Amino acid sequence: MTPRPDSASGAGGRGGEHASAPGASGSAASSRAAGALYGLAIGDALGMPTQSLPRALIIERYGEVLDGFHPAPEDQPLAAGMPAGAITDDTEQALLLARLVVSSGGEVDGRELAHKLVEWEDGMRARGSLDLLGPSTKRAIEELLQGKDIGETGRYGTTNGAAMRVTPVGIATPSTDLDLLLDRVVAASAVTHNTGLALSAAAAVAAAVSAGIDGATVAEATRLAIHAAGEASKRGHWVAGADLATRIAWATTLIDTAPGTTPPRPGAVSALLSDLVGTSLASQESVPAAFAVLAAFPGDPWPAVRLAASVGGDTDTIAAIAGAIAGACHGLDGFPTDARATVARVNGLRLEELAGQLLEVRSG
Repeated sequence: MTPRPDSASGAGGRGGEHASAPGASGSAASSRAAGALYGLAIGDALGMPTQSLPRALIIERYGEVLDGFHPAPEDQPLAAGMPAGAITDDTEQALLLARLVVSSGGEVDGRELAHKLVEWEDGMRARGSLDLLGPSTKRAIEELLQGKDIGETGRYGTTNGAAMRVTPVGIATPSTDLDLLLDRVVAASAVTHNTGLALSAAAAVAAAVSAGIDGATVAEATRLAIHAAGEASKRGHWVAGADLATRIAWATTLIDTAPGTTPPRPGAVSALLSDLVGTSLASQESVPAAFAVLAAFPGDPWPAVRLAASVGGDTDTIAAIAGAIAGACHGLDGFPTDARATVARVNGLRLEELAGQLLEVRSG
């Protein structure tokens, strides 16, 4: 994939891709780990007001690509009235999982995760939020609480809930041990998403984040993600659906077919994602879409996440995944200082500390 300069960023380029290395130094790893968490939160917050909206309406209200954070309008179906820079369930569930990864030393207990998710949803409902557990997670947890075997509760989970929250597993696990990475992805996902389809999606995200922490470029991280997705497809229950590894590889090369100038304008990329790749909460749509956005802007995370938040459909998740991977590959400086400050202030986040704790698990 040929690197594309930023043709729509208000922040400009920041140094291009990092050279690959067998492992990042301590300071570089710290920046990349924090960058993954900030990237997730920034992408999530950008997509908060546009989630569940059609691309045409997003263009009408914000233009082809969002210029930054916006508050949610009163007709927003899931986040009405939320302030600019507010995160959604994507970041909140990822941070919940991160704390479990730290406390467990890497391998999360599925039952504990399920109970923590129930507590989280109760808190969200008490605050009047409609941004609650997704369909796969809700069904699985209800079955678990009714006494169903934990190996069976996630057998119908195919949506992107596991992929959207798995970033901490990637931060906490070295990319050089793919078997361990896959084991930890399954442990953190199977209670709600125990299908080859959903596990492939989660493994792709975790592997890409992990590779970024170890010094990989976006292109290199994507190659490992495709391999990890293929391996993870052999785990969990079989369900009918397009192969994630194949879909990611196809979606990332599809960008070269975007019509218009070279590089193509972001609107042309967005149209391809919306019309061909798909932007729903289905794992085989939203996760390849996130990787395709990164292929369009491999050298600069800021326009990538803004584009991801503009494609329509499950924009908060697509942008959160793209942001996490881009942040892991580029580090904290991949995002504007004011964007990081905004999500930290609006949501009361202290992500550097949590990133450091996840790195301790990684090196343990």
